[in-house]
Amino acid sequence: MPQQRIVLKNCDVIDPERIESCLENGGFQALAKARGEMTPEQITDEIKASGLRGRGGAGFPCGIKWEGARTAPGDEKYVICNADEGEVGTFKDRYILEKDPYTLIEGILIAGRAIGAKQGYIYLRAEYHFLLQHLQNAVAQAREKGFLDGFNLEIREGAGAYICGEESALMDSIEGKRGEARYRPPFPTTSGLWGKPTIINNVETLMNIPQIVLNGADWFSQMGTERSKGTKVFSVCGDVEKPGVYEMVLGSPLRELVEELAMAKGVKLVQIGGATGRLLPCAQIDTPLAFEAVLGAGAVTVYNESRDVIDIVHRTMEFLAEESCGKCTPCRQGTEVMAEVLGKFHRGEGSLKELRNLEDLSSAMMLSSLCGLGQAAPNSVMDSLQHFRAEYESRVAK
Repeated sequence: MPQQRIVLKNCDVIDPERIESCLENGGFQALAKARGEMTPEQITDEIKASGLRGRGGAGFPCGIKWEGARTAPGDEKYVICNADEGEVGTFKDRYILEKDPYTLIEGILIAGRAIGAKQGYIYLRAEYHFLLQHLQNAVAQAREKGFLDGFNLEIREGAGAYICGEESALMDSIEGKRGEARYRPPFPTTSGLWGKPTIINNVETLMNIPQIVLNGADWFSQMGTERSKGTKVFSVCGDVEKPGVYEMVLGSPLRELVEELAMAKGVKLVQIGGATGRLLPCAQIDTPLAFEAVLGAGAVTVYNESRDVIDIVHRTMEFLAEESCGKCTPCRQGTEVMAEVLGKFHRGEGSLKELRNLEDLSSAMMLSSLCGLGQAAPNSVMDSLQHFRAEYESRVAK
């Protein structure tokens, strides 16, 4: 099945340095429709009806989030584009920012119209500093054309922390604080940036907005599965012949992406969703790419038969232990203990009791961690124990 380009429609088609190139290809027509023909309520209803869910990993319905912020009391509201993209193995948003910054700006402006916001931020990953001037140029051109009249859009660079991809830590970072997950409730839609109603969507989510406004919710919702509408952009890397960025209709089988498009051979396992994502053995390579099955933020890392599962999981946990913000005990100490135990198995010094301890600790972290990092950190451990338990047992000290 060929790729379906909606988010990537203009990538490698327009000149990302010239807004005129975008306008010649239909750019900002959706914004004109949203401002001239639709009320904020109608825009929100259209997004709700489309079934668009957040593409950052959590998959929360976009329209419901917007409605919560639109109806929240207060005149001061904010739109934030999460361009932090710190998930391991993810580089799709970088590609979008490089190739088509104008559609992203259009999506932000429509979101602002929908919820009644006059201020927006693009939170740019620290490692993407090389894109700062590129984005500033795109924003300046959009401002010169009058598209930003009545709306102020700023770019804030990230703090170089994985945790700042989590929306509440991201808001702390914009406010000038140390990035840490917040207790919820209250939720950002009612009390977000500086305590004001705020919506936070990632780059890919916002790229869908102009197409939905132009073509309608019915057009968008006819693609995908019952609970996963539209397309998804994936970053594919690892043991593949053609690593890169691919856009596919949701519900497509993983095999199509990994073996047919990226041309992987001798697959042993695939990690989907980055460091906190799921591990799938080759036997499950026909799993559909959908929210109801497995998806995450769009990072797909392929490992062939030469790879050591325990080494992969150990390195993943070392990374998560390093990047934990440390605010809650289950994540702060749980990731460190897991990394230590996995290190013992990696060296062939583990025990059967420690396998059971890993499972118990995983359950505790999933239930009691403050944010998605700690809650999802044990995913690779639990999946590897389920599908590759024999490899752990072979490392038990004699």
